[in-house]
Amino acid sequence: MWSPTEEEKYGVVICSFRGTVPQGLVLELGETVQILEKCEGWYRGVSIKKPNVKGIFPANYIHLKKAIVSNRGQYETVVPLEDSVVTEVTATLQEWAVLWKQLYVKHKVDLFYKLRHVMNELIDLRRQLLSGHLTQDQVREVKRHLTVRLDWGNEHLGLDLVPRKDFEVVDSDQISVSDLYKMHLSSRHSVQQSTSQVDTIRQRHGEACRMPVPHHFFLSLKSFTYNTIGEDTDVFFSLYDVREGKQISERFMVRLNKNGGPRNPEKIDRMCALFTDLSSKDMKRDLYIVAHVIRIGRMLLNDSKKGPPHLHYRRPYGCAVLSIMDVLQSISEIKEEKDFVLKVYTCNNENEWCQIHENIIRKSSTKYTAPSSNYGLIISLQLLRGDMEQIRRENPMIFNRGVSVTRKLGFPDVIMPGDIRNDLYLTLEKGDFERGGKSVQKNIEVTMYVLYADGEILKDCISLGSGEPSRSAYHSFVLYHNNSPRWGEIIKLPIPIDRFRGSHLRFEFRHCSTKDKGEKKLFGFAFTPLMRDDGTTLSDDIHELYVYKCDENSTFNNHALYLGLPCCKEDYNGCPNIPSSLIFQRSTKETFSVSTQLSSTKLTQNVDLLALLKWKAYPDRVMDILGRLRHVSGEEIVKFLQDILDTLFVVLDDNTEKYGLLVFQSLVFIINLLRDSKYFHFRPVMDTYIQKHFAGALAYKELIRCLKWYMDRSAELVRQDHIQEAMRALEYLFKFIVQSRILYSRATCGMEEEQFRSSIQELFQSIRFVLSLDSRSSETLIFTQAALLNSFPAIFDELLQMFTVQEVAEFVRGTLGSMPSTVHIGQSMDVVKLQSIARTVDSRLFSFSESRRILLPVVLHHIHLHLRQQKELLICSGILSSIFSIIKTSSLEGDVVEEVEMMVESLLDVLLQTLLTIMSKSQSQEAVRGQRCPQCTAEITGEYVSCLLSLLRQMSDTHFQHLLDNFQSKDELKEFLLKIFCVFRNLMKMSVFPRDWMVMRLLTSNIIVTTVQYLSSALHKNFTETDFDFKVWNSYFSLAVLFINQPSLQLESATPAKRKKILDKYGDMRVMMAYELFSMWQNLGEHKIHFIPGMIGPFLGVTLVPQPEVRNIMIPIFHDMMDWEQRKNGNFKQVEAELIDKLDSLVSEGKGDENYRELFSLLLLEKIEQETWRETGISFVTSVTRLMERLLDYRDCMKGDETENKKIGCTVNLMNFYKSEINKEEMYIRYIHKLCDMHLQAENYTEAAFTLLLYCELLQWEDRPLREFLHYPSQSEWQRKEGLCRKIIHYFNKGKSWEFGIPLCRELAIQYESLYDYQSLSWIRKMEATYYDNIMEQQRLEPEFFRVGFYGRKFPFFLRNKEYVCRGHDYERLEAFQQRMLSEFPQAIAMQHPNHPDDSILQCDAQYLQIYAVTPIPDNIDVLQMDRVPDRIKSFYRVNNIRKFRYDRPFHKGPKDKENEFKSLWIERTTLTLTHSLPGISRWFEVERRELVEVSPLENAIQVVENKNQELRTLISQYQHKQMHGNINLLSMCLNGVIDAAVNGGIARYQEAFFDKDYITKHPGDAEKITQLKELMQEQVHVLGVGLAVHEKFVHPEMRPLHKKLIDQFQMMRSSLYHELPGLDKLSPACSGSSTPRSNVLVSHGPMSPESIKLVHRHSPLNLLGSVRHSSSSLSSHTSSETGNLVILTDSSVGENAEDMYHMQASPSTSSLSSTHSAPSQMINSAPSSARGSPSLPDKYRHSREMMMLLPAHRDRPSSAMYPAAIMENGQPPNFQRALIQQMIGPCKPCSDPNLSVAEKAVPAAPSSWSLDSGTREALPFLSAHVGSILAPPVPPRSLPHGHYSLHFDAFHHQLSDAPPALPARTLRKSPLHPIPASPTSPQSGLDGSNSTLSGSASSGVSSLSESNFGHSSEPPPRTDTMDSVPSQTWNTDEDLETPYLPVRYSLSEPDVLESLKSQPCRSHSAPSGVIPQDTMDPPALPPKPYHSRLPNMENEEGMIIEDDDKHRPLHRKVSQPVSGGKEEQARVAWEHGITEQ
Repeated sequence: MWSPTEEEKYGVVICSFRGTVPQGLVLELGETVQILEKCEGWYRGVSIKKPNVKGIFPANYIHLKKAIVSNRGQYETVVPLEDSVVTEVTATLQEWAVLWKQLYVKHKVDLFYKLRHVMNELIDLRRQLLSGHLTQDQVREVKRHLTVRLDWGNEHLGLDLVPRKDFEVVDSDQISVSDLYKMHLSSRHSVQQSTSQVDTIRQRHGEACRMPVPHHFFLSLKSFTYNTIGEDTDVFFSLYDVREGKQISERFMVRLNKNGGPRNPEKIDRMCALFTDLSSKDMKRDLYIVAHVIRIGRMLLNDSKKGPPHLHYRRPYGCAVLSIMDVLQSISEIKEEKDFVLKVYTCNNENEWCQIHENIIRKSSTKYTAPSSNYGLIISLQLLRGDMEQIRRENPMIFNRGVSVTRKLGFPDVIMPGDIRNDLYLTLEKGDFERGGKSVQKNIEVTMYVLYADGEILKDCISLGSGEPSRSAYHSFVLYHNNSPRWGEIIKLPIPIDRFRGSHLRFEFRHCSTKDKGEKKLFGFAFTPLMRDDGTTLSDDIHELYVYKCDENSTFNNHALYLGLPCCKEDYNGCPNIPSSLIFQRSTKETFSVSTQLSSTKLTQNVDLLALLKWKAYPDRVMDILGRLRHVSGEEIVKFLQDILDTLFVVLDDNTEKYGLLVFQSLVFIINLLRDSKYFHFRPVMDTYIQKHFAGALAYKELIRCLKWYMDRSAELVRQDHIQEAMRALEYLFKFIVQSRILYSRATCGMEEEQFRSSIQELFQSIRFVLSLDSRSSETLIFTQAALLNSFPAIFDELLQMFTVQEVAEFVRGTLGSMPSTVHIGQSMDVVKLQSIARTVDSRLFSFSESRRILLPVVLHHIHLHLRQQKELLICSGILSSIFSIIKTSSLEGDVVEEVEMMVESLLDVLLQTLLTIMSKSQSQEAVRGQRCPQCTAEITGEYVSCLLSLLRQMSDTHFQHLLDNFQSKDELKEFLLKIFCVFRNLMKMSVFPRDWMVMRLLTSNIIVTTVQYLSSALHKNFTETDFDFKVWNSYFSLAVLFINQPSLQLESATPAKRKKILDKYGDMRVMMAYELFSMWQNLGEHKIHFIPGMIGPFLGVTLVPQPEVRNIMIPIFHDMMDWEQRKNGNFKQVEAELIDKLDSLVSEGKGDENYRELFSLLLLEKIEQETWRETGISFVTSVTRLMERLLDYRDCMKGDETENKKIGCTVNLMNFYKSEINKEEMYIRYIHKLCDMHLQAENYTEAAFTLLLYCELLQWEDRPLREFLHYPSQSEWQRKEGLCRKIIHYFNKGKSWEFGIPLCRELAIQYESLYDYQSLSWIRKMEATYYDNIMEQQRLEPEFFRVGFYGRKFPFFLRNKEYVCRGHDYERLEAFQQRMLSEFPQAIAMQHPNHPDDSILQCDAQYLQIYAVTPIPDNIDVLQMDRVPDRIKSFYRVNNIRKFRYDRPFHKGPKDKENEFKSLWIERTTLTLTHSLPGISRWFEVERRELVEVSPLENAIQVVENKNQELRTLISQYQHKQMHGNINLLSMCLNGVIDAAVNGGIARYQEAFFDKDYITKHPGDAEKITQLKELMQEQVHVLGVGLAVHEKFVHPEMRPLHKKLIDQFQMMRSSLYHELPGLDKLSPACSGSSTPRSNVLVSHGPMSPESIKLVHRHSPLNLLGSVRHSSSSLSSHTSSETGNLVILTDSSVGENAEDMYHMQASPSTSSLSSTHSAPSQMINSAPSSARGSPSLPDKYRHSREMMMLLPAHRDRPSSAMYPAAIMENGQPPNFQRALIQQMIGPCKPCSDPNLSVAEKAVPAAPSSWSLDSGTREALPFLSAHVGSILAPPVPPRSLPHGHYSLHFDAFHHQLSDAPPALPARTLRKSPLHPIPASPTSPQSGLDGSNSTLSGSASSGVSSLSESNFGHSSEPPPRTDTMDSVPSQTWNTDEDLETPYLPVRYSLSEPDVLESLKSQPCRSHSAPSGVIPQDTMDPPALPPKPYHSRLPNMENEEGMIIEDDDKHRPLHRKVSQPVSGGKEEQARVAWEHGITEQ
């Protein structure tokens, strides 16, 4: 049975429990549980972490802890019964654990490890605390360490500061706000201290801070390594003050043996001393540690003859010093000992021994000798601080080592009362002795004894130094041969106090002979008594003693014999009549000097003091003795304090009249002496004396009389020093008075009580009299008053012994009230007065409620005055916080209503005023200054805020009621409300309390919300109806809004534990305030209209707070606002405008979310449903909701790491919304500028210009003034528009879009002209001219265009299920663009087909991207068709202002002809129309419309042939005008490719397909088109003829055989066309001189740039094949611009033998006729990267490859390729062909099976399906010799699975079918080249996706190049109207390229050339005929990819160098070339030359 638990209520999990049983509760190790029930070894309960989940768990998994249970039963609460610090540590560690792991994730490694260390320490300290084995002191210390670490961690982790008192967390409910503020300050201070080093906080309590902290040096001698003396030594250490030239400490003595170790073996490792009691002043002195080394042995160290070996003398040896100043820094920083080495220097002259340390310090190196090695005394030092008790406690190890305490000479700074000391320090100074008839001087030794009065030698009364025991005799060291020795040795005489009187010292002088016997001969003595006859001790001075002669036989047994003699001169003066017949004769020429210093608490050297103590002996001198007491030193007085006081009161009793005043003065002197910090610790002695020993029962009368007499005279006297002294002594005087009265009362049973009371009354009248005097004229009086006020609060406690609390309070009130109440009594008096009040408030008297009621009014009166004047604010705040603290404490015990009432009346208003003043000053950055010293504004603000909050917190309903009732008028109430609301607002705005003071901030919020609830009723009652006051209401609303938005109240960001804690204590204060705000809004009634639109923004901010309840309360207010405005104005335009404005700024600040958008819409629509204005309301709400969608998208884009594109897209979308949907011009303009800035950042200058143009178009050329806006100053509209125009022109210039800038230049010019501003006009005209120059001279790159579809619901809604066309970046090809898009949308999936997606994709929760390249269709056809317009100009119009784009996909319609596929090959052409033309304000625009058309096979053929003709014309034109004559290779190859391809079939395939009778019969409607095709074929023959003529002119002699071969091939080609076109020979200028009928078509074709040779797409798979030869027919020009990526190859069988192969023509699929611009050619390939053609070349090779593309460049894509068969070598294809086959991976037909992958469809073809004309073979050696230098090295291969070849050309991304047979594997294995897959991602078709040789490019044949592996591939051919070309960087011309040239004219004017061509023999081959098309218009195509940087000299594998003549020339993209006229051609040459020059 489960039964409720009684004791087992709380426990900790000691083993994790997985909860595997039914109802099991999952528990983790360390969790705490609350136990509810138990049953047979199981408990049932909850985890504290998840209090809502109940379950069972095993009892033995739980460690039970004691706990307090309250509210037993179902809802009981359990609090563990343990130390609060332990609880805090537990909770904190749990909180830190989470954050600690995050530190690791965020790579904050340093803090991670520090925190781990601190957490381990906390766990350890917690364990110690829980063990229960610590003493109270240890518990306190452990708690201190715990709290220091907790605070350190909290600060470093950014957690809240915990206010503490005595290590315990304080409860904010139990203390006043002022105290809480101070605790926060002190906690912060301790945290700051601990932050520097966790362990360094040293707490000091109470008076300790007033006491100077003594310092102590711990010195330990480790060894004496440089001990080569060989004798025992004594080392004496002492502290020496250089400036004063004297030792300041006793000596520490160490006795060492001859080996350098301690003479006493027990002393090993214990040779240490503690030099104690050094004051802070001492630490600043120039102190040294001095070590004197005295050896004990022979007289001379190195002379064994001197003196017998058994006699040992003390002899000086050496000295070492160490400057404490030098080492203080290093030993202060560490807490352990630090070692130092002291060199021991020897003295050069023994006579100067006493000065050796000074000489070493002064570095007088001539006087000492340095040691030979660096070793010496090794000592360690440590600096300790604190009193001796503390030192013993903290460093027990030091004292365990038997440390020798070495004291200071004299008393320390602070003399402790129990410090008993009786030391006489004697210094052996010097002696002067006679030679005594000897030739050499004596070796003198002094022996000293201490003898008692009876002649007994006192034992153990002489100490040479601490560390060694005392002895009975002292022997000085001996100076060799010195009659005037100077010793300077200090000896300590610790003589017992009882033996001091009567004792004397005797000094005996002996000469130490060094002869054989070595005896010591006595020759004299001296003596001195220790006490004088008058009882005073030997004075601290040098005493010159008389030396008396004697010898060894003299006896000292009877010391009386010499004690009667004078010992010194003073003594002799005292007794002159000494008989001369005594035994001892004084030696008058000899003297001996000693000095003494007494440090005794029992003996005095002061005569006056002795006289006072024995005053009865001198009755007539009493007055004088009392007067002289002031001159006695303080040390002497405190030593005899009790005796002196007894004496004084006895004297007073003896004769009050006579001695009263003098005794009073003496008493005042002694009392004031104890105020000195040095004697401060004797105050307890004084207190004890008063309590226990004082016996002057009558003294009080005289003391009161004297005190009153002093005070009464203060008005008259000029000198008031003695009065001030008496005032300062007031406290102790009263103590004496009260104690005396008590004694008297006790003795007389309370007699004379009335007299005593009246005398005290009179005394207080005198005190009031002194304070009421006007002191402004007298400075001395001010000091008297100040002294009195300072002492006054100290007497309260004494008075309370004799009087009641009320009586004392009345005394005090009267006294404080007597002070002048003006604040003008002088600044210093103000401070003193307030300090006195402060001490009154802090006194015990004030803690009684009876006295408080009496004192509060006067205290508050003075504070009120000062606050009004803004004087001494800091002191006032201190007084106030003390008062609040006392009242808070009292309120917990009793009733304080009356006192709070007083304070509210007196203070509330003035506190508010003060705070407003301080806050306004701090906002204007002025420091608030009290008049004495500058104060920190923040501190003073904090103080007053805490005072105000304390007061408000103490106020109850009645107080608020009284306060509000007390206002005389509504104006007063209004002023008060405005003040208090303003202060509250400032509190929240200024963040008076730091962010981590959470306790303080929450308490503040709680007090504010409570106060506001009290005040809101008054506001509603007084200012709603007729007396409505907008200002007060507005202030109220602003406050409420600020309150709800406070960061400290946003609980969503807090940790769950913290949130729970706050909610438990205060609830959600935002909700409380929101309810208050809502109810007040409802109370407004018709006055609501005043707050529209003003409060819309603030209320909107409130609704955006992420608290559902607040939102639910506040959102309906907007409906209310709309309703009221609708009522008033008939619409709610203001609400609408303001809401939209504010929404924008608030959302951009990070407020609001998707939930808010839904809730806003839901709540408002619900409310609006019932309204008459429903429709407009719904439309508005919908509009706002849509705006929110966009704003949230925009914000997410901006704050995330989104790409520029996304941000720009988002901004454009939002901008358009503002313009088109809600027509907010200002917001629209703001976003225009944001968009412009983004474009500038992304360097989209053209787009930036178009964006700014939107703003410019909104402005007119008028002088209307415009206000300041964004970054624009206030200016006229004309000025702003002009500035904008200039900026836009500048951006167009940077974006090289000069054509767009020119109209603006003209517009500005018109304005300048109309204003006659010729300077500006000149400038703008020059600018315009420059732009024209730029158009003609500067190179511009043509961008690629890409169509992108965004499908799926995961895209931002502005992209969702839409398609866009994007203008690519410079050099950006399809692959790069695809990568960019996928990186921008990392979640997106690339679609692999071009078909429009179905609904499943559109509605799915994913992101799909569909990307392919598109071709622009220019609108401005006119300029493109003008013959004379240079291509430079046309190229701009081909790619700018484009709104339509085209994309082609090939497919077969009907049955496919196996023999000739061209019959059924159709093109599907898609045209996309955009919403705006490109370029514009964005790089991409949405597709508005799409159209599909189909192009028939015949139309396709026409376009292919026409494009090829155009390309040839352009190239020939360039050579004809000597633009490229320096290197004829390009023309050679181009002609070779076209002519030679014809031999292989070429145009024949078109002839077969379309000139066939069957075809003509079946398609009667195509007659005109067939004619057009025939004409184009004729034209091609004609153009080839002209080309050969130009070739003849420029060909290199070595290349003549090639030329000859070309002529032969041409004749064959032409003759083959005769069969189809009988009239051809008449037309061809190559064969006859007659003019061509279509020569006008051939006129002036754009020249062909050799640059195009390099421009083959980098990913073309054939671009590295070893082919130089162009063997494609003239039909190999590509069809429509986008079809080139489809490769159609044959699957015909292999020829039977080589001969067959040789004669075999290419099958239709190999022909260049295949139109292959398919949609998938631009599709993104999904093949794995190993099979894709992403570039894998090293840069070096990649660059070469790109440079080496030797065919003309063109934007349009090639259609197909024609592959010539290669000659077999031993039955195998030659190397280059194998490479080709591998790279092309076999021929492939387009197929329609949608299920086959590209890899499955691209299968190798048989190697024998190729044929190569023999003529080509003859030409190759020459060609390779001359062209080799432009060939690229082979491409590093990519691995493919054996036997698998995939044709991932762009053309093949659509579905193919009919997989052809596979290529035999053997061809691959023997191939020298590995296959290189084609690029899958290029936007170029034929050349990009596949290869020109496959895709119908200009001349795409392949031929072997002497077995070399150099690759070559061609570029696509031009359209009918264009030819792309850029100057070459590989070919260099010999002639000047700038030469203008004339257009090409194919006419009879060149008969020679034509004739020479005509005479060449022709080879007979049949060829189909062709026709010329009428008019075809092709859209512009896309440019090739950018190049990588060129390498200066590229060496290919054959060792050839690819020359780079112009190292600095940049690599350019191709530029379209139109059919152009003469001038344009000249411009083109100049332009191209310019580029080449670059």
